[in-house]
Amino acid sequence: MTETRIIQISQPLTGEEEWQALKAPLESGWLTQGPQVSAFEQRFAEKHGVDQALATTSCTTALHLILAALKIGPGDEVIVPAFTWVATANVVLYCGATPILVDICPLTFNLAPEKLAEKISARTKAIVPVHLFGLCADMDNIHNIAGDIPLIEDAACAAGSLYQGRSAGSLGLAAAFSFHPRKTITTGEGGMVTTKNASLAQRMNQLRNHGASISEEQRHQGPRPYLLPEFNLLGYNYRMTDLQAAVGRVQLEKLDGFLAERRIWAQWYREELKDIPWLVLPTVPDGYSHSWQAFVCQVDEHKVSLSRNQIMAQLQEKGISTRPGTHAIHLLGLYRDKYNLKPEDFPGAWDADRYSMAIPLHNRMTEADYAHVVSCLKAIR
Repeated sequence: MTETRIIQISQPLTGEEEWQALKAPLESGWLTQGPQVSAFEQRFAEKHGVDQALATTSCTTALHLILAALKIGPGDEVIVPAFTWVATANVVLYCGATPILVDICPLTFNLAPEKLAEKISARTKAIVPVHLFGLCADMDNIHNIAGDIPLIEDAACAAGSLYQGRSAGSLGLAAAFSFHPRKTITTGEGGMVTTKNASLAQRMNQLRNHGASISEEQRHQGPRPYLLPEFNLLGYNYRMTDLQAAVGRVQLEKLDGFLAERRIWAQWYREELKDIPWLVLPTVPDGYSHSWQAFVCQVDEHKVSLSRNQIMAQLQEKGISTRPGTHAIHLLGLYRDKYNLKPEDFPGAWDADRYSMAIPLHNRMTEADYAHVVSCLKAIR
């Protein structure tokens, strides 16, 4: 009996180094935010060309932390792409503000700058370009249109991505990264804020620790055991643990190797799959360095006898996991009903929702795995 091959859409690559890294916090007894987090933050900031980095419990809380530090609230508007993971829009609602959707470029899946100007109003307090699947948004054009409006990068997928030679996370006022297991490097759950703005970083540092005026590390290592922090801000508990940071430090040192391997196989896919008429492959504009958190194609249903969903089901039967790229925010019940949105309001996002398809690309795949994916895709008519 032949064993069925199973190729996951994504799998984190961890090993002995991550296992050993956990010993230091476990043996020291310092398990919550402490020296491991500080070291992880410092190295991440250096790697992404920024002055400040703050570790958080997730990319969602990182995004919320940024908006909260900017004092965005009721009556304010924040512009987000119509095609992204729901958290990008949800954090705007957490602040009591209104998310304003902008359609995407069908070739890149990112916010379309030419659609942006008409959505800016006197109430626009921030714009959140998403670097979807590891390809940076067109930040220079977005900057030119935004003027003085702060740009907040949703860089959940973009650790190590470059735009015109500059790192994702250094292209706006602040950025948020994810270390979920589907991302290139992982801490299980976890996130990171990056910024070059020292005063914003100071405010976010307070907000992630309940609004405390001093950190737990400062308090425990200080000479006055009776000292408790002052609380002048309503904050949150968004602190990463030292256990997660210990793993993150190891993963971060592997990032360049992970990216190099992904780029090799992404290029191989692009060569091997280019003659399939119904499969629209992802593009990489000049001046961009894609990190390939996901390899997301589109299915042209006019050139194949099967629908996107039927193709995905057929691939699943052959042991190949696929997923839609992500979802169109305006099709989700919460946003559709709250704002009376229709599918045709954002046609680019609607098409991406219906026709996008991520195929496996990650650092646990073998040469045989990639060959199997290509063989099965070529067999579809």
